[in-house]
Amino acid sequence: MPLNKESVFLVKAYAEPIVVKINGRASYLNSAPVGDFFARMIGAGKKSFVVDFKDCQTMDSTFLGIIAGLALDVRKLRTAGSVTLCRLSRRNLELVRNLGLHRIVNVDSGKFSMDFESPAEKLKPVNHKEIENAKMILQAHENLVEMEESNKSKFQDVIDFLKNQVEEG
Repeated sequence: MPLNKESVFLVKAYAEPIVVKINGRASYLNSAPVGDFFARMIGAGKKSFVVDFKDCQTMDSTFLGIIAGLALDVRKLRTAGSVTLCRLSRRNLELVRNLGLHRIVNVDSGKFSMDFESPAEKLKPVNHKEIENAKMILQAHENLVEMEESNKSKFQDVIDFLKNQVEEG
């Protein structure tokens, strides 16, 4: 699949579980709508989520931190919930494992099947101010450290830089 300039996130907000399908790249440039969507769904009492990576070309630590935040939030719910990552490419699975995300989410073996031919909502881009984006990226990286202490050495410089940026406003 050729690299697209525009990434699209399709969601099935009324399915059980909630499903997010990534088409294109998942990065700090476009993670805000996904993070906002997850927060809305948790706020609405949803607790089971599937993220379909079949058409995800690449992802970065910010996006993985958004997923880690979702998994941490689901763990805090009174009743059990779940976060499942499915149809990961070899490279994306390697990224998930390198950060330890596989320890707090379910990683599907590739047999997951969800019909996206039926209507699915396309998440709209969010135009956050620069400081809001910095806060979102900072929180994503703090999620990775909260999830796996060994990630602190990987992201401490990024976290320090973003904290300074947020404090300077």
